[in-house]
Amino acid sequence: MLPKIAIEEWSKALDGCVINMLVQQGMEGPPIDAIQLAAGLGMDIAWDAAQPGRARIVKLSRATGGTAQHAVLVRPEPRPERIQWAVAHEIGESLANQVFTELGVDPREARADAREQVANQLAVRILLPGAWFVADAAECNCDLPKLKERYFTASHELIARRMLDFPSAAVITIYDQGEVKFHRAAVGSRCGALRPIESTCWRMVHESGRYAQRSDASCVVRGWPIHEPEWKREILRLEWREDLEEL
Repeated sequence: MLPKIAIEEWSKALDGCVINMLVQQGMEGPPIDAIQLAAGLGMDIAWDAAQPGRARIVKLSRATGGTAQHAVLVRPEPRPERIQWAVAHEIGESLANQVFTELGVDPREARADAREQVANQLAVRILLPGAWFVADAAECNCDLPKLKERYFTASHELIARRMLDFPSAAVITIYDQGEVKFHRAAVGSRCGALRPIESTCWRMVHESGRYAQRSDASCVVRGWPIHEPEWKREILRLEWREDLEEL
């Protein structure tokens, strides 16, 4: 998206934008309620079941005086995490210019999808702020249910993917309905093809609906079920033993 900018500089600009906003809003720890945050930023929340997307920013005229006010139109969703993400994304959209300014980038010269990508990355950091998330993940050894309990406005998938934004010896794999949806390594780790031990751990979780752990001489794999009546999702985290010893 912004090839001339180092990842470290890019992350610093995103993290700085979010943490400054949270401090200004008096938010000192998780969970972050994106709807409450939007209200604190002067944005109204309105519901629009007919819109095609989950959320969008518009300007509404108030009845008293007709003053234009930014509002987030949100499509009702059965999952509260989806609503939280949609509102966080629109907050990110409203802050995108701050990131471009910090990086010294003219948004008119960036790729067509640059603003959307910035909004996405800001939304991740709004629901899962880096400084808090890293400390909490380390404290609970990246236990997904414990992190979900603390950051309950974010989905299990978003939490699992966020683990990969920081240098660690980890590979995250997400299965949906028995098919691999996502398989990626963290910064500084190696990924490669899906390993037999990962497949074995997944099968145990998928069939039992319970947490499972498998290990061998090279790695440890943990798996968590995210099961619903009509849908089965499993999330795996692999850690290399040699890298764990170095941490």
